[in-house]
Amino acid sequence: MLRMKKLASLTALAALALSLAGCAGSQHGAEESYVLVAANLKIPYWEAASAGLKQAATQLGVKSDVVGPAGYDPKAQREELRRLLTRNLKPSGILISPTDPVLLKDDIDAAIAQGIPVITIDSDAPTSKRLLYVGTDNYRAGEMAAQVAVKQLQGKGNVVVFTIPGQANLAERLRGYNDVFASRPQIKIVEVVDMKGDPALAFDRTGAILDSGKPAVDAFVCLEALSCAEVAEVLSRKQVTGKVVIAMDTHEMTLEGIKKGTISATVAQKPFTMAFTAVKMLDDIYHHKPASLDRLWELDPFSSLPAFVDTGATLIDKSNVEAFIRAHQSATAPAKK
Repeated sequence: MLRMKKLASLTALAALALSLAGCAGSQHGAEESYVLVAANLKIPYWEAASAGLKQAATQLGVKSDVVGPAGYDPKAQREELRRLLTRNLKPSGILISPTDPVLLKDDIDAAIAQGIPVITIDSDAPTSKRLLYVGTDNYRAGEMAAQVAVKQLQGKGNVVVFTIPGQANLAERLRGYNDVFASRPQIKIVEVVDMKGDPALAFDRTGAILDSGKPAVDAFVCLEALSCAEVAEVLSRKQVTGKVVIAMDTHEMTLEGIKKGTISATVAQKPFTMAFTAVKMLDDIYHHKPASLDRLWELDPFSSLPAFVDTGATLIDKSNVEAFIRAHQSATAPAKK
């Protein structure tokens, strides 16, 4: 009889343990999903971010998705965000890299009003009600790249900059360049080109500058991912050597340019880390949601959220480009079944 009671007791304990395990495992419901609204899906940069998103989602046992325009198109990105907010089954959280923070502000705020936590990655929308920014310290990235330009130029020369006005992250990078160049009066930015998210414009303007010789240019600096591969292609076709080319990000053509010596260096961000970290934070916020998401988190000294998570940046040049390519291929390779 005593043995039977002990057996019954052990059975009850085992059932309780299984029940608790089931509760722990069911923290993430079948409907839970996190969506990244990217800026320009044709850029390999977002492949790395997508890999980070998927890895975090797999670990959590939740769904994930990446949406966004195929090219640089702030209005199309806004429409993608609006579609998410009108779905019957809303996302559990949204990651977004705002191409135009002013244009997207109201829609980010609308997501917060619906109780959907939003974290910006890669580029920020600081005047919106997003919860925090996860990404590069873009000012520091600009400083880092500017120091390379100073060294390559040996302290003097004319510089052309390619950018997209209105993007907060690119403005911060330019500010970093300007502050470094300010102490080197013999280095001058002679032109800032709005490439409008179209690499063909960078190609054409580089060719025009070289053909006219005015202004005389010693270095080309790119604050976004696409222009410097085009600059390097023009230099190669025209057999122009001796120009300093400082890129941004790790587009395949940019890395090839570094290997060939047509691009001096690039600043590699960590989009994989941005997406991976942001999803983990969104998941925690979703499961431990505060009474209201609509708060001035940055001004609250007892906030449970940081204002900014710096994911870091790395300088890539000929000395480490091959190692970077191998690491990138490993991180973005499809998971083995």
